[in-house]
Amino acid sequence: MSDRAPASPSAPPHFADRLVTQVRKLGHPLCVGLDPHLAAIPAAFARGSMQAGDPASAEAVDAFLTAVIDRVAGRVAIVKPQIAFFEQLGWRGIRVLDGLCARAREAGLLVLLDAKRGDIGSTAEGYAGAYLASDAAMPVDALTINPYLGFDTLEPFARVALGAGRGLFVLVKTSNPGSGDLQDREVDGEPLFGRVADGLAGLESRLVGPATGWSSLGVVCGATWPDQARRVREALPRALFLVPGYGAQGGSASAAVQSFVEGPAGREGGIVNSSRGILFPAAARGTPDARTWERAFDEALERAIGELGDAIRG
Repeated sequence: MSDRAPASPSAPPHFADRLVTQVRKLGHPLCVGLDPHLAAIPAAFARGSMQAGDPASAEAVDAFLTAVIDRVAGRVAIVKPQIAFFEQLGWRGIRVLDGLCARAREAGLLVLLDAKRGDIGSTAEGYAGAYLASDAAMPVDALTINPYLGFDTLEPFARVALGAGRGLFVLVKTSNPGSGDLQDREVDGEPLFGRVADGLAGLESRLVGPATGWSSLGVVCGATWPDQARRVREALPRALFLVPGYGAQGGSASAAVQSFVEGPAGREGGIVNSSRGILFPAAARGTPDARTWERAFDEALERAIGELGDAIRG
């Protein structure tokens, strides 16, 4: 099996090539997470009771994240909406998510939907078709998926992603404190997360891009576990890492890029997510003034950009 899919004039744009090229251009790997915690949405954007069952809450989320998208466009390469915060709003939330994904992509941002999908057979094909296919009803550029039902459940996602130029980020070593309950358990002398990383090598090779050599098969590996990240990088040298845990969860910028390798514009090989620390800056907490939130948001965004930019160049 060849390491790289053959390039052709009709081949769709390759997710990893697009992402890495933009990260190099911007000089930092920040990914802004779109996690609209209802209780934390600034008063300037609040509507109604801000309870999940209130139809006005979906309007508030739409207004808030529209402002976020407009402010990060051209300053980051990618955004990551977390689907749970939209699902809790029912059909109105899904409609808002659809519109926000379209707005972000129209603004030149890549969209990674954090949905952690994973299932067998036709169900996996349904998930892949919904988000990753070239004719998807709610198209995004990449999707998080769960491998713990078995490697065969990843095949429908990989097949669709390859055909449409999309990306996948597979859960390997997550940032939560309890991840070790299962992911660190030893299997034949190796931690389970290591076994998962080893088992992804074939998919990594199938999805390597022609321009940068990076794969559209990525992995989720938290900033809170730098030693484990090095183990995953050994197994998957061309996989892009999605690194949660930076900022509000306690991970430093230097720890977040531990798994990155030297590239033409500094250390590269992934994206580092920050959600709460940027969306809900302490300096704007409780203010009803949109301009105050904008200033605080911009300061938090530039701080993260600066820290991560320094980390990849250091």
